[in-house]
Amino acid sequence: MGPGINGKDGKVVGFIDIGTYSVRLLLVRLNPNRSYTILSEQKESVRLGGGEFIQRRLETEAMDRAALVCTKFARMARGFGAERIIAVATAATREAKNQRPFLRRLRAEAGLDVRVVSGKEEARLIYLGVSHGLHLDGQRALFIDVGGGSTELIVGDEREPMYLSSLELGAIRLSQQFHLDRPDKPISPQRYAAVRRYVRGTAVRTVQDVRRLKFDQCVGSSGTIVNLAQIAAKALPGRGKDRDLALRHSDLREVSRLLCSLPLDERRQVPGINPNRADILIGGAAVIETLMEELGIERLVVSPRTLRDGLLVDYIARKRPGTLGSGVSPRLRSVLLLGRRCGFDEVHAQAVARLALCLFDSAKKASLHDYSSRERELLQCAALLHDIGTFLSYENHQEHSYYLIRNADLIGFDQTEIALIAALARYHTRGTPQIVDLEESGQIAVVLRLGVLLRIAETLDRSHTGVVRGARLVRQDRKNVSLELTAEGDHALEVWGVQKHAGAFKKAFGCRLALPPADLLETEAAGLQER
Repeated sequence: MGPGINGKDGKVVGFIDIGTYSVRLLLVRLNPNRSYTILSEQKESVRLGGGEFIQRRLETEAMDRAALVCTKFARMARGFGAERIIAVATAATREAKNQRPFLRRLRAEAGLDVRVVSGKEEARLIYLGVSHGLHLDGQRALFIDVGGGSTELIVGDEREPMYLSSLELGAIRLSQQFHLDRPDKPISPQRYAAVRRYVRGTAVRTVQDVRRLKFDQCVGSSGTIVNLAQIAAKALPGRGKDRDLALRHSDLREVSRLLCSLPLDERRQVPGINPNRADILIGGAAVIETLMEELGIERLVVSPRTLRDGLLVDYIARKRPGTLGSGVSPRLRSVLLLGRRCGFDEVHAQAVARLALCLFDSAKKASLHDYSSRERELLQCAALLHDIGTFLSYENHQEHSYYLIRNADLIGFDQTEIALIAALARYHTRGTPQIVDLEESGQIAVVLRLGVLLRIAETLDRSHTGVVRGARLVRQDRKNVSLELTAEGDHALEVWGVQKHAGAFKKAFGCRLALPPADLLETEAAGLQER
């Protein structure tokens, strides 16, 4: 078994986020091969900010709940063998006059040394957690996180944040301030409008700053935004399904009107709603609806990642540089981490990926296909992961690779892309792709063609020695294509292996594949080395 799955290797670290609404735990094993394995994710609602934002004091009952949950989570982390537990607290604790007694209690009862983070540090950690789960592809994004006590806005790309802001606006805070949590009556349009005016006034300077910076897309995180998007998807009739969970401004306006029109008991029955959030959701909706309107945002992509994920990213970046793949996109980073968790032969995988991309690029130049950089990246990912099924068993390992990829949480990929990568891995030795393996029927031709390129690339490193350094397809005429190789040493075995794919190549591309004489290429390579 590979490191990180058998439970015997690696360092276990726990991360606890003590928020205004809930306490979250993330338990991770950091493996020796630079991957990491999620061991457990836990979340408990504690309402630490319940009644706190008026008096600026944490209530005894809220502290009791938080201390109990933190103690349970700390005990769980230590039961997993955690060598260290990193805990932070945000808005509710940050603003509380009785912060110090609460922190002393957490140290005494849970054994936690909790760090209270500033608003901007909270924004930075949210950015780290959310951005590392996205494929921004060079674009600049606005990140919005509406918590219980504060709202963070960040502008940044895949590399770094350019702007960090934290506003004293949150779902619990506004619900207390404007009495939105009273159960007996609906919320009048006048009261909801008053909340929105307050949000607009509080956020005016931040809105001006964000407008000047500009951004290409908007990403929302936090339980409030996730739940609003879920309600929009389930409670509003005639809505088309988004490939990604998203929240549209027009849909949010309808959701807000629906929630405001109902007393609390009926609000809890709305399709898609989390009943435990029903009393505070209107306050959160007022924040995000106002920000979307002021910033001209029509659609918000929703991310499930949170500050807790940012704690992990920050820790790895500081303690284990290189683990997250500096300069590597989040999508490719996610693929490499999956391969490492499965104990793959990374040198072989990288060699196959390199050869597959050489074949892809030369095939495009030879007018064998007109695929874009998207298909090129998916071929690279499939090449890296094609053998991960050997972790379970070498026999039928391509089937195991398919299963592992289809059920992996590959960051930044949609389900259609994951299905395509999995299908390429499944058919990297033989067989013809079936519609049952894919999300869309049009992907069969893609898998058929790219799959042949992957088969050839894998065969060219069948000995796992890297003897073949380069490969390209060259158009000879309308019906013939030749394979040209650059090699170091005897590669006759590799060339002979490619012969069995000639029929699949002709079926995929409609051309005959001519192979090079292995002994001639070996002689040429030796001559180049002498010169």
